[in-house]
Amino acid sequence: MPPSKENQIKPENWVDRYSDFLFNYTITRVNNREIAKDLISETFLAALKSMKNFKGEASERTWLVSILKRKIIDYYRRINSKKGKAEVKINYRNEGDDGDWLEQQVSNRDGVSAEDDLMNDELRTTIFDCLATLPEQQAKVFKMKTIDHYDTEAICNELNISASNLWVIIHRARKKMAECMQDKWL
Repeated sequence: MPPSKENQIKPENWVDRYSDFLFNYTITRVNNREIAKDLISETFLAALKSMKNFKGEASERTWLVSILKRKIIDYYRRINSKKGKAEVKINYRNEGDDGDWLEQQVSNRDGVSAEDDLMNDELRTTIFDCLATLPEQQAKVFKMKTIDHYDTEAICNELNISASNLWVIIHRARKKMAECMQDKWL
C-alpha cells in the first residue's frame, strides 16, 4: 500500500524540517557534536537509499528517528568492539636518520568499574521504584517519552490525548520523579 498523501517522503525538506530535532536527539545520546552530525548525515543517506521501503505507516520524522536510533546503536557497537577498544597510540622516536614509529596499545580510559556498575544498578532500581509511585497514566507517559523515547505525536495517538495534555502530564511526572529521586537517591 503506498503512503498516504500526508505521509509521503520529501527528502528535499529533511534538512530544514528535521535536522535541528535530530541533532538535539542525537547530541544527548553521543555527547559529541561532530559524531552527532555524522550520524545525522548517515541517517539521511540511509533514508534516501531505503525510500522505497517507506510504507507511510508512521510520519516522516518518526521514520527518520527510527533510522537514527539504529545508527546510534551501530555507533556504540562499533566503538565497543574489540577493535574500537584497542586504541592505538603512535609515538615518533628520533633514533637514526629516519626515526622509528612505535605503536602501543593504550588502556581504555573510559572503563567502567564494578563500583560504577553497582551504582548504575542502584540508580536504575531507584528510578523504577519512583516510577512505580506515579499514577498509572503519568508513569506510562513518562516511560514512553523519557525512557522509550517515543515522539509526542506517537504518544498522543496511542493514548488519545492532546499534545498540551501530554506536556502537563510530563511536567507533573517529572516533578514527582524529581521529588522521589531526591528522597530515595540523593
